[in-house]
Amino acid sequence: MDNSANRVRVVSAADSEKRLAAEAAAELVESGMTVGLGTGSTVAHLLPAIARRELRNIRCVATSVATAEQARELGIPVEEFNSLNRLDIAIDGTDEVSADGWLIKGGGAAHLREKIVAAAAERFIVIGDSSKPVEALRGPVPLELFGFGAASTLARLGAEVELRDVPSSPDGGTIADYRGEIGDPAVLAARLEADPGVAAHGLFPPTMVSEVLICRGETVERSSFPGR
Repeated sequence: MDNSANRVRVVSAADSEKRLAAEAAAELVESGMTVGLGTGSTVAHLLPAIARRELRNIRCVATSVATAEQARELGIPVEEFNSLNRLDIAIDGTDEVSADGWLIKGGGAAHLREKIVAAAAERFIVIGDSSKPVEALRGPVPLELFGFGAASTLARLGAEVELRDVPSSPDGGTIADYRGEIGDPAVLAARLEADPGVAAHGLFPPTMVSEVLICRGETVERSSFPGR
């Protein structure tokens, strides 16, 4: 059996699902909207889908330098997130999504900005392929630690947290991963938020999410959550 060919087919199927989910989400963006653009391989399909719609007077902010650069190359206007206090919609991918709407995000180390943008949006739309839904979150949970006192922060968090061998975030943070048991995500989120050295964690609660679009094969399934 040609395992390399099988791997190509699996990757191609996942990429197709990402594209279809992204295209469905792009239809939710309308002229005149303020839009938050996420980061990652699924969002890489979202940007050309938005560009093809030739929308007028949209104002966009991006959660990463890579997203901003790709968007501008496609003719999508991106501005600094310093003059807008609310967004009409934000669209982003996810690493995992549980049945009750909890997310793990931050595989691309952009979770601090992703969370700020999601919190500013009237509607936060999450998109992904069929590998993203899980019965219970498995992790790891990405962390961004303040650079100041990072060694003491790591000592408090314990051996369950490991530094990631990647550059600092655009905001100067140190990227790490919590690799311990997650259990109740709300309890773990509260524990991480209580440490003054943690700038952000990758657990996003269901109350932040408006809708999840997951593509299975050629069908995009939609799940609604409370949002704000």
